[in-house]
Amino acid sequence: MHAEGLTVALFATCINDVMFPGTPKAVVTVLERLGCTVEFPLEQTCCGQMFTNTGYFDAAVPDVRNYVKAFAGYDYIVGPSGSCVGAVRHQHPMLAAHAGDEGLAAEVDKVVARTYDFTELLVDVLGVTDVGAYFPHRVTYHPTCHSVRVAKVGDRPYALLSKVKGIDLVPLPDADQCCGFGGTFSVKNPDVSVAMGGDKARHVASTGAEYLVTGDNACLMHIGGLLHRQNAGIKTLHLAELLAHTESGI
Repeated sequence: MHAEGLTVALFATCINDVMFPGTPKAVVTVLERLGCTVEFPLEQTCCGQMFTNTGYFDAAVPDVRNYVKAFAGYDYIVGPSGSCVGAVRHQHPMLAAHAGDEGLAAEVDKVVARTYDFTELLVDVLGVTDVGAYFPHRVTYHPTCHSVRVAKVGDRPYALLSKVKGIDLVPLPDADQCCGFGGTFSVKNPDVSVAMGGDKARHVASTGAEYLVTGDNACLMHIGGLLHRQNAGIKTLHLAELLAHTESGI
């Protein structure tokens, strides 16, 4: 599909909007470079995942209704988070059923079918792996649990990274192991979370990478915090922000 003229709605996600605004900005940079028009529906809020994961289904249902309302008019919705996109796909239908609202369930199904992880939109919809990125650094990639197991982005991130000019992409040992963040898991089980994160940080350090890259900033925040405490000297970066870099800058 030709990107020229394609209008995409940006689902920024609340963690990015509040803590990592550079990530959704990078998504806009990349998509506009490819000829897309990106719009940001102001009605969007949280996807409700934190409520749902903790068992507060009734509290999450209004977020589902709001997501449907905010993004109903778009054929393509993109989010730079496998976790939040996965929540929309798998939790929103469940929550609509929990609410007993058949009309909401039907609208959810329509919007869910048009919601894509950033890597899926690039590779599957736009048919692009080379986005014109340039990043002359040693990089290792952590495939986050929700992106792989829930959103099922597969090898799309690697396909995109492999086309980045100047990059030295090195494999991460035990890449399929969880980093220990897990949203509310890290709050309820901090000792276990830190132990798991410590293993992940050690594997990252063993690669000699300058940058750790993922598609989910929550996991990146968790691992990055541990790397910082260990004075590992390894920087963290969201995949979208890496792809936004070109030889002339961002």
